Amino acid sequence: MAQESLPLARFKVLDLTRVRSGPTAVKVFADWGADVIKIEMPPSADQDDGYTGNRDAADFLNLHRNKRSMSLNLKEADGKKIFFKLLEDADLVVENYRPDVKNRLGIDYDSLAAVNPRIVLGSISGFGQDGPYGKRPGVDQIAQGMGGFMSVTGLPGQGPVRAGTAIADLATGMNCAMAMLVALLDREVTGKGQWVHTSLLESQIALMDFQAASWLIEQKVPQQAGNNHPKSTPTGVFPTKDGHINIAAGGQQMWSRLCKGLGAEALLENPDYNDGAGRLANRERLNGELSEYTATRTSAEWVELLNEGGVPCGPIYTLDQTFADPQVKHLGIAKSVPHPTRGEITVVGQPFQMSRAEPGMQSGTPGWGEHTDAVLADIGYDEAAIEDLRKRGVI
Repeated sequence: MAQESLPLARFKVLDLTRVRSGPTAVKVFADWGADVIKIEMPPSADQDDGYTGNRDAADFLNLHRNKRSMSLNLKEADGKKIFFKLLEDADLVVENYRPDVKNRLGIDYDSLAAVNPRIVLGSISGFGQDGPYGKRPGVDQIAQGMGGFMSVTGLPGQGPVRAGTAIADLATGMNCAMAMLVALLDREVTGKGQWVHTSLLESQIALMDFQAASWLIEQKVPQQAGNNHPKSTPTGVFPTKDGHINIAAGGQQMWSRLCKGLGAEALLENPDYNDGAGRLANRERLNGELSEYTATRTSAEWVELLNEGGVPCGPIYTLDQTFADPQVKHLGIAKSVPHPTRGEITVVGQPFQMSRAEPGMQSGTPGWGEHTDAVLADIGYDEAAIEDLRKRGVI
């Protein structure tokens, strides 16, 4: 699909983000057609940020597709002048510096809005833009711990366990993208931009959802439940002849279907399992009895049989198995994108689909500063001026 026909093609984004949360937000705009200019410091010896790797790492390649790259030193007066020139017709600026950095650079919201009142600034921080922890550095695992997630993850008594992926970073990026889209819709009515900001801590707390509500409304502190659902039983991991499966059979109807599907109708007669409260109170014993049934067939056999009977049941995949699954292939979330040196590479696409539009995979991660000259030419700099800026380390 041509870039100009994509839903967000009319928007110009100045991308100041790094690591994961910020690039996750910008990726939404890049994939749906916005002109994203990734602004980076002039090249240095090593760009590895400690988390996403260097420019050739799979993580970095996945995060930064569909962008143009320009090198620009915002600490230089002429660099800042160029930035504000780009700002004049931009729609979004996205950053995930520590909160005080944009103030020191003079690119805070008030400074941006003075040049372009329609600008939307999207900011991501570890703990919020101010407050007692406002200046602290924040990364995903710290937010997982402070947001309560690690206290409920893992086996009972195991001690705190992190999620297997950067859930706080990813959720924060998605939240920031959604907030910026809301701000753009508001701008259509008011004609004015605004500053939207979120944090790893806020996003992680929001991910706790019903667990957080248990404390806020009922003053109950949730505990680790391992692979069992904290409230719904039987919902968890069960052994099979060749591995394990997930089964989710909360509620009376699903409980009945599960017992019939397993050939375990005798369990329906046990008064300890008559209702959800009884099954929850006797969960360990019930899981043990169910496991005796599930261990008699292979995972594939149970997944087929139980789903036919209307019981939610699924395999537990490694990622190679995930992307080999026929439903995953049908959904098309693995997307091919051309890369300037690698040829076609495959990245993780957007996790939603639309009836009339689809994301555009136009280009892989750009080379460092690959589009600097073209971007500067667009705003009136000639070859001599560009060469002078390069010699002085501005670009």
